[in-house]
Amino acid sequence: MRILIAAVGRAAKESAETPLACGYLKKAELLGARLGVGPVVLREVEDRRSQSGPAGEAQRKQREGELLLAQTPEGAHLVALDGQGSELSSGKFAEWLAQTRDQGCRDLAFVIGGADGLSDHLVARAQKRLSLGAMTWPHMLVRVMLAEQIYRAVTILANHPYHRS
Repeated sequence: MRILIAAVGRAAKESAETPLACGYLKKAELLGARLGVGPVVLREVEDRRSQSGPAGEAQRKQREGELLLAQTPEGAHLVALDGQGSELSSGKFAEWLAQTRDQGCRDLAFVIGGADGLSDHLVARAQKRLSLGAMTWPHMLVRVMLAEQIYRAVTILANHPYHRS
């Protein structure tokens, strides 16, 4: 099962978040290969056309949703990172990931919105809404947290000692 994280915003070259996220994704891909998980990739999108300010928020969210959907493979199982989504423990997330893979999912796509969140259209289209908790997180950090949880899920499925519960 191929895994994609499609995220709004381009990280600055000197940002600390990008190497962390990419490092976790690479480790997940290497360990996940024998489990039928991978490749695991991060794709960034950015809307440079929408207006700024409150009047442009709806237009920006809509355009960002379109850009995110354009990155996802046809027929992908879509997961929206959304504060109103379900919260899963790491163990339950690993179980869900394995069930999704075992049900024949070929492509799994996680979408992360920008500072204004995801468009209603994109959230409605998602097969799953996932929350990383009640706190508000910067969208650049959400990439790292999700990448780490994907790696952690793979280690749980592989009985690797990284996850100690």
